[in-house]
Amino acid sequence: MEKLAWFSKTRVVAALAVFALLASTGAFSQDMQKDKGMMMDAHTSSVFQGVKVNHGTVTHGKKDGKTVLTLSDDFEMPQTPDPHWQVVDSKGNVYLLDRLTAKGAMTDMAMKDGKFNKSIVLPSYVKDVVKVQIWCAWAETLLGEASFQKALK
Repeated sequence: MEKLAWFSKTRVVAALAVFALLASTGAFSQDMQKDKGMMMDAHTSSVFQGVKVNHGTVTHGKKDGKTVLTLSDDFEMPQTPDPHWQVVDSKGNVYLLDRLTAKGAMTDMAMKDGKFNKSIVLPSYVKDVVKVQIWCAWAETLLGEASFQKALK
């Protein structure tokens, strides 16, 4: 009889442990989906190609209802004086956006410290994106470009 009571208690404890594990995993999964809301709707570009930028891609996604572009971890900061984000829409309109380097950072220091604008929220006037370009505003030169398979809104 004593063996049976011990066996029942063990089963109850094990069942509770499994239930707690499943419940916490479900809650964790929902939190992860909220945090990675952008990733669920993400699109990745081709690899950058150009005179100075030949590594990395761009991910296009939505976060909090806004369109966000994010450079991949293997993106290499170009060694140029004034690199900027630039996008091209499906009608061929070109939009020069923010500097790639953090405000006030020298390009060499930004490369060493990793301080550059890895993500950008697109302004509302940019209706779609076909290409993402890295543009040197100082030399007025295209440093590299990556494209998406179709126009993304």
